Amino acid sequence: MDSNKDEAERCIKIALSAISNNQQDKARKFLEKAQRLFPTEKAKNLLESLAQNGKPPDENGGPVNGDGPTMRHRGHGDEADAPAQGATESSKPYTADQLEAVRKIKSCKDYYQILGVEKTATEEDLKKAYRKLALKFHPDKNHAPGATEAFKAIGNAYAVLSNTEKRRQYDQYGEERSHPTRQRHHRDFEADISPEDLFNMFFGGGFPSSNVHVYRNGRMHFAHNRQDRREQQRDGGLALFVQLMPILILIIVSALSQMMVTQPPYSLSYRPSAGHIHKRHTTNLKVPFYVGDRFNEEYSGNNLKNVERSVEEDYISNLRNNCWKEKQQKEGLLYRARYFGDSDLYQRAQRMGTPSCSRLSEIQVILDG
Repeated sequence: MDSNKDEAERCIKIALSAISNNQQDKARKFLEKAQRLFPTEKAKNLLESLAQNGKPPDENGGPVNGDGPTMRHRGHGDEADAPAQGATESSKPYTADQLEAVRKIKSCKDYYQILGVEKTATEEDLKKAYRKLALKFHPDKNHAPGATEAFKAIGNAYAVLSNTEKRRQYDQYGEERSHPTRQRHHRDFEADISPEDLFNMFFGGGFPSSNVHVYRNGRMHFAHNRQDRREQQRDGGLALFVQLMPILILIIVSALSQMMVTQPPYSLSYRPSAGHIHKRHTTNLKVPFYVGDRFNEEYSGNNLKNVERSVEEDYISNLRNNCWKEKQQKEGLLYRARYFGDSDLYQRAQRMGTPSCSRLSEIQVILDG
């Protein structure tokens, strides 16, 4: 029902846009579709108004939004809640429901309340909660004062709770370290990834937007030209290098350690550089692998069985990783298609195969048999 409601609201928005462009037939079509998906008073009133005089309620003096009046300016209290949001966010219309939702997020005491989950929530529960809230509070979707901070808080909550070690520390110390103010959003437990990057990871691409969101000192700003982006990149270059230094050191140490470790006598793919050019198959699962010229001389009996066991373990591990990536990609496309009502994208996502998952299932049958 939630997906139908979201789709109905999207249809109403399209209808309102069509009305403003004097496209009455298009508006009527989408309003009727909205009523079929999820009947609301808003769509009903708009349809009745179109049937009577071809004008939307706002042209006759009533509100367009059935959920409440559309607001374009902040009150003094809202300015106190979000002083750094900027004119871009406040100049766009938003509804009373959106403003109330933002206030609700900002009043939450902990990350579990922000995501609306129990402390026993599983990883899948966290993902579902994040997907729903991220789409609802994305700054290009919700222009209410404080929506940007709420979006950041949602991303930070998921990033921390989805990390096993950070979640353990948060469960032990989080609430103590996050007081005395609720507005801090638990700064002692900041995420390692920006909310926008996290959103893009989930949904396979950026949110449709004319703005560029830039993070400075943990807050989101809006950049409208290339000069601003160049300045941001230049300022963050040194900080980025310092952050990447531990990773670079780790890569170098790993490379040196690999040079001192004996390379396996096989590859799962054709690798002339390693001398692995002769194709073989394991006895049990028939997994293809490649070996060098002297493999037959050096490996036989139990040694050969051990090699083939390692080949199959590596092969299954690769399949599991690829299967997870395929499912994530397909699931992300399906969510985007449902939310934006893109039937072509939905059909393409439905047709998207998961060959690694299929192969993994076949192997499981063989192993169980």
